[in-house]
Amino acid sequence: MAGGGGAEGEVWPRPGPESGPQPAGRAAAVFPFQWLSRACDLSSDGGVRKEELRPGSGQAVPPGASLAVKYSGYLEHCDEPFCTNCYNKSLRLMKLGKDITLLGLEIGLLTMKKGEVARFVFTPDYAYGQQGCPPLIPPNATVMFEVEVLDFLDSDESDAFFELTAEQQDTFPLQKVLKVADTEREFGNYLYRKQQFEGAKERYKRAFLILGRSPSSEAEQCQIDTSKLLVLLNLSLTYLKLERPAQALAYGEKALEIDQKNAKALFRCGQACLCMTEYEKARDFLVRAQHIQPFNHDINNELKKLASCYRDYMEKEKEMCCRMFAPLNSSSG
Repeated sequence: MAGGGGAEGEVWPRPGPESGPQPAGRAAAVFPFQWLSRACDLSSDGGVRKEELRPGSGQAVPPGASLAVKYSGYLEHCDEPFCTNCYNKSLRLMKLGKDITLLGLEIGLLTMKKGEVARFVFTPDYAYGQQGCPPLIPPNATVMFEVEVLDFLDSDESDAFFELTAEQQDTFPLQKVLKVADTEREFGNYLYRKQQFEGAKERYKRAFLILGRSPSSEAEQCQIDTSKLLVLLNLSLTYLKLERPAQALAYGEKALEIDQKNAKALFRCGQACLCMTEYEKARDFLVRAQHIQPFNHDINNELKKLASCYRDYMEKEKEMCCRMFAPLNSSSG
C-alpha cells in the first residue's frame, strides 16, 4: 500500500449519524501532528506513534497475515487524504509485506485487533523517505494514517505452502496440509460472504487440490475426507451462486461419495437439479434429505418450490399440446 496507490480524487466519506470516529484529517487540519507526541511510541525512536480510537477484540494481527482494512493517509495540515480506499465497495484482502509495504503501517498493523480503529503518525524513515512520492508526497514528509481493521486471516503458512513445488508439498506432514486447506477454505468463506463468488471458488478449489494426496492409513483417510467434505459442500453452494448448476451437482455428488447421508449434500444436489429442470432427480435428492432432517425449513421450502415449478411446467406442456392440436380440432369440426 504505497502513498501513490490511492485512487486519485477519492476523499474520506463525510461522517453520518453512524459513521463512528471522526476522520483523521479533520484533526490534522486544526493541529499539527505534534498533537500525537503523547501517543504510544511503537518504534522506540518516535518514528511510529499510535493513538487507539476504538478498541478491537481477539488476537493481534499476526506477521504475514492477509487483511481487509480501511485506510486514509494525510499530510500535515491537510483536510483531504492523499490516498484512501474508504469509497471502495468491496475491499480485497491485502497481505502484509507484499501488498502492504509501508514500514510504519506494517509495524502499526501488527499491534491492531479485529474491529480496532487507530491513528498513526510516521516520520519519513517509516513512510516515504527523503525522496517522498511525487507528486502526492513531498520529500521528508511526516504522514498520518487512520486505519480500521475489518478482518484478517493468518495466511502466512498457507501462502508459503503454495510457493513450494509439488514435490516439496508432498513432503509436508498431513496435519500441516490440513491446516493449509482449512486456511484456504476460510479465505473462500470470507470472499463468499463478500459475494465474490469467483474468488471464493478458486480458494475452495486450491483447498480441494491439496487434499488429493494419498493417505498412509485409514485414520488419515478419515481426516482428509472430513476436510474434503466441507470444501465440496462449499464448492457446490458457490457454483449455485454462480448459476452453474451442473458443476454444483458434480461437487454435491462428490460429497455424497464421502457421506451418502449428508443432508446438505443431498439438498445442494436437489437445488442443482431443480435449476436444470430435472424435476424427478431433484425430488429424489430432496426427499432423501427430508428423511434425514424432516423439520429443516430450507429442505421443506425447496420441496414446495419444486412442486410449484413442476405444476407450472405441466401447465405449459398442456397449453402447448392444446395449441398444437387446435387446428386439427377446428378443421374436423
